[in-house]
Amino acid sequence: MNDLFWIGPALVFGLLAVRIGLPPLIGYLIAGFVLNLFGYVDHDLLTELGELGVTLLLFTIGLKLDVRSLLKPVVWAGATLHMLVVIVVFGIVLFWVSLSGLAVFSDVDFKIALLIAFALSFSSTVFAVKTLEEKGEMESRHGQIAIGILIMQDIFAVLFLAVSTGKIPSIWALALFGLFALRGVLMRVMGRAGHGELLVLLGLALTFGGSGLFEVAGVKGDLGALLIGALMAAHPSASEMSKKLMSIKDVLLVGFFLSIGMSGHITLSALLVALVLALAVILKVKLFFFIFTRFRLRVRSSVLASFNLANYSEFGLIVGTIAVANGWLSGDWLVIVALALTLTFIAASPLNARGPAIYAAIESRVKRFQSQTRLAEDAPIDPGDARIAIIGMGRVGTGAYDTLKERYGDVIIGVDVEPDVVNRHQDADRNVIIADATDDEFWERCQRGKVNVVLLAMPELEQNLGVARHIQPRRTDSGHLLAVAQYPEEIEALKKAGVDAAWNVYAEAGDGFALEVIARVGESVNT
Repeated sequence: MNDLFWIGPALVFGLLAVRIGLPPLIGYLIAGFVLNLFGYVDHDLLTELGELGVTLLLFTIGLKLDVRSLLKPVVWAGATLHMLVVIVVFGIVLFWVSLSGLAVFSDVDFKIALLIAFALSFSSTVFAVKTLEEKGEMESRHGQIAIGILIMQDIFAVLFLAVSTGKIPSIWALALFGLFALRGVLMRVMGRAGHGELLVLLGLALTFGGSGLFEVAGVKGDLGALLIGALMAAHPSASEMSKKLMSIKDVLLVGFFLSIGMSGHITLSALLVALVLALAVILKVKLFFFIFTRFRLRVRSSVLASFNLANYSEFGLIVGTIAVANGWLSGDWLVIVALALTLTFIAASPLNARGPAIYAAIESRVKRFQSQTRLAEDAPIDPGDARIAIIGMGRVGTGAYDTLKERYGDVIIGVDVEPDVVNRHQDADRNVIIADATDDEFWERCQRGKVNVVLLAMPELEQNLGVARHIQPRRTDSGHLLAVAQYPEEIEALKKAGVDAAWNVYAEAGDGFALEVIARVGESVNT
């Protein structure tokens, strides 16, 4: 197959998926199956591109990672408990089915059943991250929990790959701890990279340089990319670097999804087994929900985080590839896992898109699982006498807060999801609270208060759109919803989401700069 032949099918099926309300990655998966159906099975290049995309994805996750989030019991213990239960339950059931004599289970003994169950215990990092990014919910409470669980799973995956492939870390692996000593140097280099192509090149160098360094030391390269990203997460340019790498990452991941679809020939028996496995995801979702609520996470956050994890993972194919290479499984299981993965992706897309609406419909039935003792970050929120809420307390939000306070006094409240940001503003005597603005319950509390003006000042369009969609159904005729944007087309998108008015921060900065020049220079330029 021509190395670039895949671009056309990927584009066509990606557009068709978007047309019917599914994410484009579903189209890429289906394109892979269609190409396989017509005999195009040579996907070595796509596999290589996909591996680069996954490595870059892990690096960008690291750039946004707060390591402290992994230390929360709901994350590290929740991920571990869920994996153990799934392995035991799914493993026993798969072994029991193998006793029925079905041909596809002929090579499945108890150890292989546990191996398959292990592969099915993972949820897709690629799917969850892309879904949360598209909905602007990466910083939401449920989004942070889901990402934390996925990172723990990624760590388990890397450890498994290191053991199963027989790769024993060399003595040089100890030298990798020296990266912590080099962090200051890397931070300074990042500060001098500017905001253009050098920042992109530095991001790629850190991603694949770090991955290669770990590989040389006998450690899985993906873990290196994740850890290097986490080391740089505190830099002020980390978010900008992540955004600049996004397009490259997305294009590389097209190859990943296509290669999944092209991994094997579809048979009726494989499709039936995959369908049953896809239905079994319901058990994974319920187990996630039960574990989250037992760790005192609020019911709403538990439901939405469980929806984010309602699929199988691309890691299942990696496990299958290793098992087939070692002669443990027949090649049919690669197709089964790929099909089950695709089916759960298709089902999880509308589930996540309609997550808040689904929760509203089942709230009365699941509310009984709510813990009476709240976590600190889920403490009741009281906006007090605030009339103006600013969502996102970065530079724009902070500037707006200070200016509006001078004009209206102490009726302003700032809202942010980052504890460090909130603490910094509170130390500066600003009325700022930590809260998830994508949480319907937060807005219900605000609605019972006096807030009637909301300014969306977050840096990402998707984040502002996501919050706007939550506010819109609760607005009163006297309320005002305002937002900032970076480009003219973003203003139109915000208005379609219900925003009354939006300002282009770059254009407004230019106007303000010009007015300042006029005030200082006056008519002297004409004399």
